[in-house]
Amino acid sequence: MNQTLLVELQTEELPPKALAKLGDAFADGIVKGLQTRGYIDADAVTTTFASPRRLAVSISGVRAVSPDKALREKVLPVTVALNAEGHPTAPLIKKLAALAIQTGATIITPDELERAQDGKAESFFYSYTAKGSPLASGLQSALEDTLAKLPIPKLMSYQRQSGRDTGTTVHFVRPAHRLLVLHGDAVVPVHLLGLDADRITQGHRFLSQGALTLDHADGYAALLSGAGKVIASFDERKEKIRSALLAQAGTDQVLMPEALLDEVTGLVEWPAVYACRFDDEFLSVPQECLVLTMQTNQKYFALTDASGLLRSRFLIVSNLETTDPSHIIEGNERVVRPRLSDAKFFFEQDKKKTLASRVPLLANVVYHNKLGNQLQRTERVQALAVAIAGLLGADAVLTSRAALLAKTDLLTDMVGEFPELQGIMGGYYARHDGEANEVALSAAEHYQPRFAGDTLPTTPVSTAVALADKLETLVGIWGIGLQPTGDKDPFALRRHALGIVRMLVEKHLPLSVAALLAAAKAVFSGYPDFKAPGPELADFLYDRLRGLLRERGHVVNEIEAVVAQQPDVLNDIADRLLAVHAFAALPEAEALAAANKRITNILKKSTIPAGTGHAVQADLLVEAAEKNLHAVMLQLAPQVDAACNSGDFAGALQALARLRQDVDTFFADVMVNAEDPQLRDNRLALLAELHRMLNRVADISKLAV
Repeated sequence: MNQTLLVELQTEELPPKALAKLGDAFADGIVKGLQTRGYIDADAVTTTFASPRRLAVSISGVRAVSPDKALREKVLPVTVALNAEGHPTAPLIKKLAALAIQTGATIITPDELERAQDGKAESFFYSYTAKGSPLASGLQSALEDTLAKLPIPKLMSYQRQSGRDTGTTVHFVRPAHRLLVLHGDAVVPVHLLGLDADRITQGHRFLSQGALTLDHADGYAALLSGAGKVIASFDERKEKIRSALLAQAGTDQVLMPEALLDEVTGLVEWPAVYACRFDDEFLSVPQECLVLTMQTNQKYFALTDASGLLRSRFLIVSNLETTDPSHIIEGNERVVRPRLSDAKFFFEQDKKKTLASRVPLLANVVYHNKLGNQLQRTERVQALAVAIAGLLGADAVLTSRAALLAKTDLLTDMVGEFPELQGIMGGYYARHDGEANEVALSAAEHYQPRFAGDTLPTTPVSTAVALADKLETLVGIWGIGLQPTGDKDPFALRRHALGIVRMLVEKHLPLSVAALLAAAKAVFSGYPDFKAPGPELADFLYDRLRGLLRERGHVVNEIEAVVAQQPDVLNDIADRLLAVHAFAALPEAEALAAANKRITNILKKSTIPAGTGHAVQADLLVEAAEKNLHAVMLQLAPQVDAACNSGDFAGALQALARLRQDVDTFFADVMVNAEDPQLRDNRLALLAELHRMLNRVADISKLAV
C-alpha cells in the first residue's frame, strides 16, 4: 500500500550557515535513493524540513514493497558452458547452483537457459523475476548512501551513550539523538548512527511539553507547529522572519542580506522579532562599521530611514515568543553596547594617524614571496595607474596620490577587525586627513567591481586605479605560474579579468588591451620569478568577454563573430554586436557568411594570407565575374571605410550585403586555383581584399551554420 513516508533525524544544534544546504541534500539523497530502488515514482511530492535540531523529509506515495523486476542475466559463453560433446561443464553447473541461491529457485537446469548471440560469440542467458524488497531494506541503503554524501562542513566524532550501540564511535556533523521513520502510521525498522527508528520527536527546547508521539506521517508539520512550537520548514520559517522584520520596521528600511536571513533562520525554531535601541552617540561612527558589527557579531538587523541613514533602532530575531519581551530586549541592548563601543574606539584611534604616515608600514606586509611586499605592489600599481590616467585624461597627480594611499587602510584597527570594510574605511580616513575627494573616493571604488553586477568606479581617477590594481594582480599572479586551473582560482583572477573587461566595455574606454597588458608586464621588470605571460593571458580576457556577453543574452555565434578577431579596443563591442545582429537578419547574410568561410579556408592554404593587402592587378582580371566583383568592391570600399571609421557598423554591414550576388557569381564562374600562377595569385589577392572588407566589423564567417 502506498503511504506517506516521513524520515526525521534529530540532532544537537546544526551549523546555521550550512543548514539549508544540509536539509536539501538530506531530502534529495533519500528521494533519489528510493526512486532508484523503485519505491516511488517521479511525480511523488517531497516536502523538505530543516530546523536547528532536525533534518527531515516527507514523501508521498511510497510503496511498502518495491515492484518485481524482470531480469536477464548472462551466465557463461557457450564455449565455456559446454564441452566438446555438448554436455554441461563444471563451471556451468557451479554457476547454475549460485544462480538458484541468488534467485530463490529450487534448481536451474541448462534447458531453462536462453542461447543468444553476444557480440561475436554465443552465450547462455537466464531470465527470471526478482521479487520486490520491503521498504525497510531499500530505505536503509538509501539512508546510508545519503549520509555518506551530505555536504558536511566538518565531521564530529562522539560515542553513543545509550541503545544497542552504546560505546561505539559515531561520525556526524553533530551528535544525533533520535531517528523517527514512519510509513503511514507504521514505524519502519531502520537503524542509523546507532539509533533505532521510532515515532517520537522533540519540540521546542523551552516552549514545548517535551517528547511528542507522532501517530501518522501526514501529521508531522502540524504536530510540531502546534504542540511542539517548531516551524520545521526552513523556507516557511525564513519567510515568517522576513515578514516580521518588515512589520516591525514600519516606515524604516531593514538591512537584511539573504546570507544573514539564512543564518538566523538556521538559529531559531519559533522566531519572534523584537525592536531594540542603542545610544545615539554611536551614530558618529561610520554606519558601515555599526551595521557590520551588528550583522557579523550579533546577527542583528539594522534599520535606516528612507534616505539610507542609520537609525539607532535595530531588530533582533529571538527563539522565544513571549508577551513580555522586556528582558530579551534589555539583554540584547546590553550585549550590543560593548560591540559598538569597540567600533567607536577603533575609529577614533585610527583617525589619530594619517593614511600617508602608514605608507612605509606597507613594507612590513607580505604580498607574495615572489612579488614582494605591499609597498612594492603599491608602487607598481601607482606607476601603472598614472600611465592609464594619461590615456584617459585623468589628473595624474591625483591618480598617483590615490594609488599610493589605496591600500593603507589595511593597516588600520577597524579593517583589522572587519576586513570587509577595506576601501570603505580608507575613504572615511582620507576625508578626515583632508585628502582630495577624488582620492578619498578612489580608496573605496578601486576595488570595484567586486562581484558580478557590482557598480563600476565613477571617476576617471578611480577607474585608472581600479584598472591598475586588477591588471597588476592578474599579470603578476599569472606571471609566477599561479593562473586558474579547472575550478580552482585562489587569487580570483577570473573576477579581476571580468572587472577589467566590464570597465573597458561598459565605460566605453578607448584603451588598447594589448597596451594595458604590456604596461602591466613592464612594472614587473627586475623580478626574477616573474615570466611575462604570453598570448594565453589575452585569450583569458577574451573568454571573460564572451561570458559577459552571453550573460546579457547575445547569440553565441554573433558573439563569436565579434570576439574571435580579438578586437584590441572594446569600447564599441556593443555597437558591433547590434550591427552583426541586424546583419544576421538580412536575406544576404547566410550566403555571405558561407562565402566568407570558404574564402578563409582558401586563403589558409594559399601563399597570400587574409588581410596582407596584396594589390589586385586589374589587367589580370579576365573573367567577367571577377571584373564585376572587383568593380563593386572598389565602389563600396570608401563607403565601408567611412562607415567603420564613424562607428556606423550597421551601415557598413548593410553596404557589404550588396556584394552577395557578385560573390556568388564569382565562385560559380571563376576557377581560383588557375594553372597560370599570375592569374591564381591575382585571384587570391582579390579574395584577400574581399576578406578584409567582409571582416571590417566582425568575422561574419562565424555566422555560417
